[in-house]
Amino acid sequence: MGKKLYVGNLSYDTTAAQLETLFSQAGTVVESTVITDRDTGRSKGFGFVEMTEDSAAAAAIEQLNDTELDGRSIKVAEAKPRRPREDRGYGGGGSSRW
Repeated sequence: MGKKLYVGNLSYDTTAAQLETLFSQAGTVVESTVITDRDTGRSKGFGFVEMTEDSAAAAAIEQLNDTELDGRSIKVAEAKPRRPREDRGYGGGGSSRW
């Protein structure tokens, strides 16, 4: 089972392909993603990289944390599990009548 890494402080110009190339130095990359704003499509300045092996993920953290990519000092750490979204009570469409 692979391990997912958080990559922060990315330049808004950094692409998922660049992350994959960089992280492949430490091991095999399963997937790389740069998170973008839903409305504008602009990068939010962070992303995730999934490595095939835990040892490769540990090597990536050791080798790449605080290194420079696109003029920015990136932060690399193990990704925390995603929190479940709260139900905000908006309901599911339908009529606006009460």
